[in-house]
Amino acid sequence: MRNWLGRLNTLRNQIFIGFMLVMVIVLASAGLFTYDQVSVLLRNNAEKHIQQTAVQASGKLDELLRQIETFTAQVATNATIQRLMTKELSGKRISFEERQLMQQEVRKQEAYSTGIRSIELYTNDYRMLFPLTDVGLLDRVSPDWIGRANRAKGQLVWYGIDPSYPNVLVAMRQVRLIDQSFTASGYLMVQVDRKYFELTDTDAEFSGTDDMREAMGLIDDKGQVITSDFTSDVDVESILLQNQSSVEMKGNSYIAVQKRSELTGWRILILTPTEYATEGISVLRTAVIVSGAVGGLLFLVLTFILSIMITRPILRLIRAMRGARFGTLKPIPVTSSTMEINELNNTYNQMVVSLNEMIEVVYQKEIIQSKAELKALQAQINPHFLFNTLEAFYWALEDKDEEELAQLVVAMSGLFRYVISRPDEDEWVTLGDELDHAERYLKLMVMRMMDRLSWSIEVDESYRRVPIPKLLIQPLVENAILHGVEQRLGPGEVTLRVGASTREGFTRVEVIDNGPGMDVDKIHSLYAAMEQGRNQTSTKGSGVGIANVQQRLRLNYESATEGLEIRSEVGQGTTMAFEIPDDIWALK
Repeated sequence: MRNWLGRLNTLRNQIFIGFMLVMVIVLASAGLFTYDQVSVLLRNNAEKHIQQTAVQASGKLDELLRQIETFTAQVATNATIQRLMTKELSGKRISFEERQLMQQEVRKQEAYSTGIRSIELYTNDYRMLFPLTDVGLLDRVSPDWIGRANRAKGQLVWYGIDPSYPNVLVAMRQVRLIDQSFTASGYLMVQVDRKYFELTDTDAEFSGTDDMREAMGLIDDKGQVITSDFTSDVDVESILLQNQSSVEMKGNSYIAVQKRSELTGWRILILTPTEYATEGISVLRTAVIVSGAVGGLLFLVLTFILSIMITRPILRLIRAMRGARFGTLKPIPVTSSTMEINELNNTYNQMVVSLNEMIEVVYQKEIIQSKAELKALQAQINPHFLFNTLEAFYWALEDKDEEELAQLVVAMSGLFRYVISRPDEDEWVTLGDELDHAERYLKLMVMRMMDRLSWSIEVDESYRRVPIPKLLIQPLVENAILHGVEQRLGPGEVTLRVGASTREGFTRVEVIDNGPGMDVDKIHSLYAAMEQGRNQTSTKGSGVGIANVQQRLRLNYESATEGLEIRSEVGQGTTMAFEIPDDIWALK
């Protein structure tokens, strides 16, 4: 029984069962959540669409009303109309020719407007001035309408459908004289075609079928339908009285939206079938079910394939790792209950033991080899012969009073004594020793280059006691002279600067020249050469090179330093710098 359970407890079976359970939970949750959210979204979108249609229709209606308002205002304030109405108000009757002139002015304004059936102009005593008939204002409208126009004080008043002409809407305003402190001088009545207020372009009838989308109507403040695309069986009055967002007609449910015009009090009524607003929900339900079924089948197949794809490489890796015995890794705890993972962990830990042993051996060999290369460089010159020869030169120059040359020989002797150390000497020196060695080298280079080279060393005495590996600074100075000063047409300068770093507990060393500098590509190439351990900056020099400096910085300081930093621009010189900790022994 235990063996049978152990065979089932494999990584492939666990992946397959686990993924299937997750798939069922995820698909079910996602399907229910999607259906719920999208259903709400569809309903909200339908309602927003209807509300937006109502807002657009209301805006269109207000714009049409403003056009009539503007037109009548232009007629009422026309200079000729104002002059002739002033004459009438003063008690002087205008002549027939003046009435014709008034008619011409009105026609000019009417030519730029649409939907206007007629314009009528009356005096304060209700006599008609235009058109040229003898009909009075009281013959056209009731005293109540005139009273509303008086109370509006020059504003346009809409009365709705004209009882005498069912296809016409009537509006009226007082004509006020601008030059007479806006004194009322008469009345302006305009008749507008009902078709002017059609708010939709559709010709579809309100039949309640699936083809129906929206039906819209415009109703005045008395409940009369001004214009609509409703059919005759729609009880508009009942819908307005109910004032509900949902109405039932002939067994069908409709969403009713009303929008009231602030200018006239007219209302826009929009009816939309409820099933049209929610027609996408049934499609969504079918889509969710089909997607869940197809997704479940695909996930079942893909999970099985994925489980095989994961476990097969692991088994191959186990067989390969059993024969591997190199690398730098740490052991990992064996805590998994899966058979394959346990075997993989055991094999990995066995390999780690061997890898760590081999890495330690290789690391020690690298250190020994680096030291051997430095020793070989230092031993290229026979110390005994060299020192004896330099000493003979010194005494010979002293006898001939060549004090300057004698000091140069002393500097050269000190330079070689510093470079060529005995096997029992420590490779670590102080920063002061390194700076003294660099100073001796610069003095010798001044002898060779004469006035083409000037130099300076800037250092505070407190930094001279910082420990540093031997021969880290002089190769950078040599590089600055060879590739900086010597490449200039005129005199050059090398500055050796030692100071505090931005990092606490570190010292910064900079070697600066005013040579021709380098472009970005050259700097990148130089970094790449240093990382590979190659010194490609020149075929000149001692061969130590900045690549050797970079390697020794990394070897001696490890992660405590970032290695050499190179800053340069073409024509602006070059700066090579590095930062070292003040107390290397505290880091070890």
